[in-house]
Amino acid sequence: MEYDARGFAAASDGTRLFYGTRGPTAGSRISVAHSLELVLLDGIGCDGWAWNHIQPELARNHRVLHTHYRGHGRSGPPVDPAACDVPTLAADAVSVIDAAGFTRPVILGHSMGTQVALEVYRRIPERVHALVLICGSYGRITHTFHGSDALSRWLPKLIDAVNKHRGVARALWGRLPPRLAFRIGGWIGEIDGASLPVEDFQQYVEHLSDIDLDVYLTMLQLAGEHSAQDVLPTVDVPTLVISAEKDTFTPVDVVRALAEGIPGAQYLELVGASHAAPIERAGVINDHVNAFLDRLG
Repeated sequence: MEYDARGFAAASDGTRLFYGTRGPTAGSRISVAHSLELVLLDGIGCDGWAWNHIQPELARNHRVLHTHYRGHGRSGPPVDPAACDVPTLAADAVSVIDAAGFTRPVILGHSMGTQVALEVYRRIPERVHALVLICGSYGRITHTFHGSDALSRWLPKLIDAVNKHRGVARALWGRLPPRLAFRIGGWIGEIDGASLPVEDFQQYVEHLSDIDLDVYLTMLQLAGEHSAQDVLPTVDVPTLVISAEKDTFTPVDVVRALAEGIPGAQYLELVGASHAAPIERAGVINDHVNAFLDRLG
């Protein structure tokens, strides 16, 4: 038996934050008292699609909390549109953790969720049981995208162009049909078109088009300026770091450097996978994460 509950929490500035919890009930074969608390943190522009095939597996044995970032999914728009930086997202996550009654969770982050996870650790290190960081960096993500700093240099120009041509920009935002975007992504190697179900990719594209363009660009720019590199040597909990061989968003060497910066971190590289590894290689990730969680006791 499994419970599936939803609720809302209030951020420190009043922004409304959605979260859902899943896990075994008192009548299941798993003792609720011995299950772990897990928190799932998305990448930018996501509302849970990366966890589609991971959350159900984890929830069989553990209590799993997933939240939507401000301005994403069922969470409300930020009270202050400029308040979309990574430390604010981490503070939001702590508010949700408290609202859900979680005491010492394992934090799992994908993509930008890795930065948020590290900032959560900075805020409440004594309450973090362990970390699982997937296809993410400690920061400065616009400086390493596709192995160069081109995005960091072009992003301010893009934001300026959007501000000057707001109507056109909003009209174009999210207009690319999901199935065509899927084909293009496979052609240019951004995703593994052979193992990524088109339905999962379609969920990502459709949600992305629903996000306010200004919020998305502001969040991306601030994530590109953020760094939690100073947190890495202070991490004193079990940590599993997972990279993907063909990840162009967060290249392997960036993820490997993250793992090397955390004392005692375990490192796993997924052969042939892209940045969408949690969907493309969900079975492999589930096996390794479950084994990691089993060792936590």
